[in-house]
Amino acid sequence: MTTVGKRGASSPWELTRAGDRLSFVYLERCTIHREDNALTAEDAEGVIHIPSATIGTLLLGPGTRVTHQAMSLLGDSGAGVVWVGENGVRFYSGGRSLTRSSALVEAQATKWANHRTRLDVAREMYRKRFPDEDPAGFTRRELLGREGRRVRECYRREAARVGIRWKGREYVPGDFGSSDPVNQAITAAAQCMYGIAQTAVAALGCAPGLGFIHSGHELAFVLDIADLYKTEVAIPVAFEVAAESAQDVGSRTRRAIRDKVNKIGLLQRCVEDIKDLLLPEGGADPTEEDMDRVMLQSDHGIEVESGRNYADDILFTDLGEGGEVTW
Repeated sequence: MTTVGKRGASSPWELTRAGDRLSFVYLERCTIHREDNALTAEDAEGVIHIPSATIGTLLLGPGTRVTHQAMSLLGDSGAGVVWVGENGVRFYSGGRSLTRSSALVEAQATKWANHRTRLDVAREMYRKRFPDEDPAGFTRRELLGREGRRVRECYRREAARVGIRWKGREYVPGDFGSSDPVNQAITAAAQCMYGIAQTAVAALGCAPGLGFIHSGHELAFVLDIADLYKTEVAIPVAFEVAAESAQDVGSRTRRAIRDKVNKIGLLQRCVEDIKDLLLPEGGADPTEEDMDRVMLQSDHGIEVESGRNYADDILFTDLGEGGEVTW
């Protein structure tokens, strides 16, 4: 993506839809300031105004400087801010998520806490990666074994496609230079995918440590999401870069992943896939809520309004017909 001066501003009719707040606005190599209730982004080619109400999450790429007044406006408008590498292929830091609702992270925790639904999500992740195979009924071991075989086949297929010799996956943690060029490219591509996935997870306010396939790491769910695109994006790009030249494989792979991600709109796809995995089919999308909704938890799974005192209320704890709670 080029500098901010080459990107047009949103038109007024686009500003009133709550769904527009899902969009990611990416800026790089510019200074971001505030003018009235709009952000201004200035670079050598000029200044554009960005109504803050249009922003779901602002991605700050390399070379950006942002003022305190601009951050204050973003906070008032409920927009999220994430500091990233070029086109989101690195995740450095993040502020608030793009949604004020806790529904998505609660849905994640609910599905994660139950072993049956946790396995259901893992199967759905497998189905998204390999739509030609139905994983219904697969055990955890079967999912891991089949995934391993499919990835191994992908390595061999891509090696044959680009005409490169493949000796197997080799990676020594902390020693990037010890492996051959194609393995270095695969490692660099995987790191980029982790950054993209972490950007989406942070923007949605999900819990990065509650994974459905990976476990025991603070970024387990990030690793889950990144793997959705391993055989489709990361591995093919890595083999193509390694086949071109053995020189400077790491940085060339990162640039190639950046261009591919931007071309296919992978960041927005990550958001949609996460919501599809966690939210009930046909349910409301919590990221479209534009107002604060604070409730109090009561018994029997009932939520009651906040902002009032319940000291004088009498709660009859037995359930009436149909399971209703009587107050």
